[in-house]
Amino acid sequence: MTIARIATFAFSGIEPVPVEVQVQIAPGLPAFLLVGLPDKAVAESRERVRAALTGLGLSLPPKRVLVNLAPADILKEGSHFDLPIALALLAAMDIIPKEDAAGYAALGELSLDGSIMPVAGVLPAALGASARDLGLICPAAQGGEAAWAGQIEVLAAPDILALLNHFRGTQMLSPPAPPNLDAAPRAGPCLSEVKGQESAKRAIEIAAAGSHNLLMVGPPGAGKSMLAARLPALLPDLSPAEALEVSLVHSIAGKLEGGRLVTRPPFREPHHSASMPALIGGGHRARPGEISLAHRGVLFLDEWPEFPRPALESLRQPMETGRTTISRAHAHVTYPARFQCIAAMNPCRCGYLGDAGRECGRAPRCGEDYQGRLSGPLLDRMDLTIEVMPIPAAELTRAPAGETSAVVAARVQAARDAQRARWGNDGPRNNAEAEIGHLMPLLDAEAGALVEMAATRLRLSSRAHVRTLRVARSVADLAASATIRRAHVAEALAFRHRVPGRAAVA
Repeated sequence: MTIARIATFAFSGIEPVPVEVQVQIAPGLPAFLLVGLPDKAVAESRERVRAALTGLGLSLPPKRVLVNLAPADILKEGSHFDLPIALALLAAMDIIPKEDAAGYAALGELSLDGSIMPVAGVLPAALGASARDLGLICPAAQGGEAAWAGQIEVLAAPDILALLNHFRGTQMLSPPAPPNLDAAPRAGPCLSEVKGQESAKRAIEIAAAGSHNLLMVGPPGAGKSMLAARLPALLPDLSPAEALEVSLVHSIAGKLEGGRLVTRPPFREPHHSASMPALIGGGHRARPGEISLAHRGVLFLDEWPEFPRPALESLRQPMETGRTTISRAHAHVTYPARFQCIAAMNPCRCGYLGDAGRECGRAPRCGEDYQGRLSGPLLDRMDLTIEVMPIPAAELTRAPAGETSAVVAARVQAARDAQRARWGNDGPRNNAEAEIGHLMPLLDAEAGALVEMAATRLRLSSRAHVRTLRVARSVADLAASATIRRAHVAEALAFRHRVPGRAAVA
């Protein structure tokens, strides 16, 4: 009776959970048994492994083959268990040395011809293997992704045969190198193409400077989506720590293209028919949703009131905590979700509330019903609210071009640099994450008095009070001011008004 072992990983959110694949070949009736709480995809690996070995001219011994995935109380999901099961089985059959297999963690899906296909989660698995002083065996297409783990031996093999030859010493697999970490270009349309809309462009700049949430309200064709599309070009590159955070989420989702780390803030724009699991994450395997894929980036929600009400309300907690927890009967999975929410909406269903010549016959009731789809707590989490009005045709054709995205992005970069210098490595990443204790010492006397008066007269909630100070801090950073002055608070308050017509339904 022989037993062989090799390590692999299950995943709880972006955290790799060590799993040991144990294979025992014992006398008895021929059987290939798989235990250890596998899901359907893992249970089917028996047939893929059998077919891959057949392609090598090998067959299972006519004995009782038992595969155990330990610990047995953790649900094992995904096809990436194919490769470690096959390698442990080959070690138990003395085709590859058992001691060599025990020094690696492995993950990969097997094709019927023995080739190793890409799987999700290679980057967190590589970090997990490095923490346990193990090498990593992975698909050849994802060797560069695994190489980001640093000082770790990576065997990136195209098929099982290449691995067998490597362990036998007849063919050595070259260590993969991580892809070039060149800064990605700031793609996207230029802000100079937006004619007029000076107030809206100022709000976009402030939102970019502090990573603040922004709500744009206006009739169809006023330019809300056009403005949102120009936000990514204003955002600075991710820091190395942020790039690793974002890349781990995208690796778990199987969206890390070419093994390259994500160096630019993500921009996600789900359709308004998206369900709650699609937004916050979930499904049978508790995969990351749009808010996690937008981590350290932008989540653009166009036609905001058209989203299902439960999906919208599910955003409230992640917008405060920066993470989302998916609860299932067998597990609780947490993903990071520190995103910047940019939302756009019409003032009513027909879109022309307040335009006497175009509004429908149900006005203003249609606006009250439409805006009533958004709860007060959700609106309270929006840092800036602007009304985007249509630009007259004469202004569209005659207005000069405004500042380019590169000019505005330089000011945003300077503001972000000031925030990093002020908060340090252990403080908030940006103004949107600053707490009241960080902000109050930066207020001068006049600004503090204005905040107190506005909070009383406008009946601001405690959350709105803090968010107003955060926006004022970003305005001050754009003005290169070390303190928050009265003018900065006044501008922040000007952008914190109600949705047009909202007072009727409040």
